[in-house]
Amino acid sequence: MAGHSQFKNIMHRKGRQDKARSKLFSKLAKEITVAAKMGMPDPDMNPRLRLAVQNARSQSMPKDNIERAIKKSQAGDGEEYEEIRYEGYGPGGIAVVVEAMTDNRNRTASAVRSYFTKSGGSLGETGSVSFMFDRVGEIVFLADAGDADTVMEAAIEAGAEDVVSDENGHTIYCAFEDINEVSTALTAALGEPESVNPIWKPQNTIEVDADKGASLMRLIETLEDDDDVQTVYANFEMSDDVMAALADA
Repeated sequence: MAGHSQFKNIMHRKGRQDKARSKLFSKLAKEITVAAKMGMPDPDMNPRLRLAVQNARSQSMPKDNIERAIKKSQAGDGEEYEEIRYEGYGPGGIAVVVEAMTDNRNRTASAVRSYFTKSGGSLGETGSVSFMFDRVGEIVFLADAGDADTVMEAAIEAGAEDVVSDENGHTIYCAFEDINEVSTALTAALGEPESVNPIWKPQNTIEVDADKGASLMRLIETLEDDDDVQTVYANFEMSDDVMAALADA
């Protein structure tokens, strides 16, 4: 996905992976706990939990951490997380969708609003920018899953809607309601995916220059560093030159 994946590429170049790993595990554990609490604590009986566990494993999250997160969902005195979506405009008029899980709505809303304001953006009402995105399933495979033709054929057979392949791997999109069926079929054909997630995919993207890009990256990084924020999506696009400049900054 344009904005989301480009931000990840820039952070990868900056070498923030080690710093971000513990935070990533925390977010994955929260998703596992919420998924298990909303349904059965058995991944085979709970599609959302199955996806959460699959993604945790793809990020090399230890088995003990996964089991602990599932058990936490059954603890009567555990935190009660609420899922909230925030929407607004970042630098350059870029539309931003923020998905959060929080045990304190006021704390999270105040923090997210301050991030937008400090970046020169503005937080809007629910629905203020999400109409510019499509809610779809995203299934990512590493490049060694197969060549572009092989992956395309498997995606068509599985009922996917679109495939984007490059040197980094393959990203397959499907209807939101088909995510479990399509990911299961693709796993049988190509092996275990790198990730399977419902996402907000921008219908169109806006090109940003280095100045606006730097401000936007700071906003997204600040949002993603917040413990309550799970994922951030934005409808921007950057040229390779701008990405390289930001990665080296």
